[in-house]
Amino acid sequence: MTNRSTPAPANFLRRSLRLPTNVLVISLVSFLNDASSEIIYPLLPVFLFTTLAASPAAIGLIEGAAESTSSLLKLFSGYWSDRRGRRKGFVVFGYTLASIARPLLGLATSWLHVLVLRFSDRIGKGIRSAPRDAMIADSASPEERGLAFGFHRAMDHAGAVVGPLLAYLILQMVSADPNAPSASDFRQVFLLASVPALCAVLVAWFLIKERKRDSPPATTNTAASAASGAVEARVKPRPLHLSLRGFDANFKRFLLVIALFTLSNSSDAFLLLRAREAGIGAAAIPLLWAALHVCKVISSVIGGNLSDRFGRKRLIASGWLVYALVYAGFAYADQSGEIWALFLIYGTYFGLVEGAEKALVADLVTPEQRGTAYGLYNLAFGITVLPASFLFGEIWKWQGASTAFLASAAVSLLATLLLVSFIKTGKRQPVADTA
Repeated sequence: MTNRSTPAPANFLRRSLRLPTNVLVISLVSFLNDASSEIIYPLLPVFLFTTLAASPAAIGLIEGAAESTSSLLKLFSGYWSDRRGRRKGFVVFGYTLASIARPLLGLATSWLHVLVLRFSDRIGKGIRSAPRDAMIADSASPEERGLAFGFHRAMDHAGAVVGPLLAYLILQMVSADPNAPSASDFRQVFLLASVPALCAVLVAWFLIKERKRDSPPATTNTAASAASGAVEARVKPRPLHLSLRGFDANFKRFLLVIALFTLSNSSDAFLLLRAREAGIGAAAIPLLWAALHVCKVISSVIGGNLSDRFGRKRLIASGWLVYALVYAGFAYADQSGEIWALFLIYGTYFGLVEGAEKALVADLVTPEQRGTAYGLYNLAFGITVLPASFLFGEIWKWQGASTAFLASAAVSLLATLLLVSFIKTGKRQPVADTA
């Protein structure tokens, strides 16, 4: 039973520091980039709503179009990184493009300008994400893959803690009334977000190493890793196609379930609008967002390890149930204390599912398919993320926020049931899951 207990934080840190160097460097890049992004993101819905007079439907369109673009591009970038056998160029270029587009939000004078700039920012994310995830999977041995993705997500969320705190501090310095910032205040915050983004690009350019595709990943568990690595090495390469051809029915069902769940997963911008409706001031919004990401860091640390020990599907289903309950809670919450509590619980959803979903993708496909598989996985989000956010905004406008949140909760419960009933994970699960 001891091997199924949750590792202590110190043990997790020791294990994480023994991860391959590429995993650690990529995680640092994500930390810096997310710090930049999250200086902007928690303030952007307030900026759009109060300064640029954007409606909830317009905000849904902006975020949905941005995320759909990102998800669709992940398919092509993942496929081409498989075809070329090299991934670093996609990663560096994607971070560079985002670092250029992001501070230009400070010059926007209408929500249409924000739409174009968010679109450009997410193009960068779409280009880099699938190759980056494939680099993590390539670098880590199968039995530490959940830990690797969990650590990466923890670092990403740690950046999302630092970013809102920086936004809060900048607002305190530049605004005469931080709870009601002027357009000029918002613009100064957005322009300063370029600093950590530039640092992320430099770290990615100089420190990420391209691993030869025929060399085995670094490992910390010699016997088990040698056995599992040998199994992967013996898998006969399949011809690569920009399609579902070559993937088994189980992986295809997983993509369909992911797409259905994403239909319930509208932009977090609506959660921030809900917080504003409940009376949380503009200056406190970044603090609320930072607290959410503290919970994401903690739950990502735990979730990545648990998926290696107890199975990916179990963790994903648990996280989706948390999501449904939280959205049902947002339907009725109207006090600031309730909003704070729901945001903190919401953070556990990410830790339970993000690392587990990405590790499960690697479990369900062969090594030479991973870039394409991550692209398809992100495409599954892209198919429904735009209608999810747009429809949520329209339902909010038509029947109110409560109806929109309850509809999302119902769809997520249906996706959870389908995941548990139809997705098989036994064949390619890590050794620890079947021991």
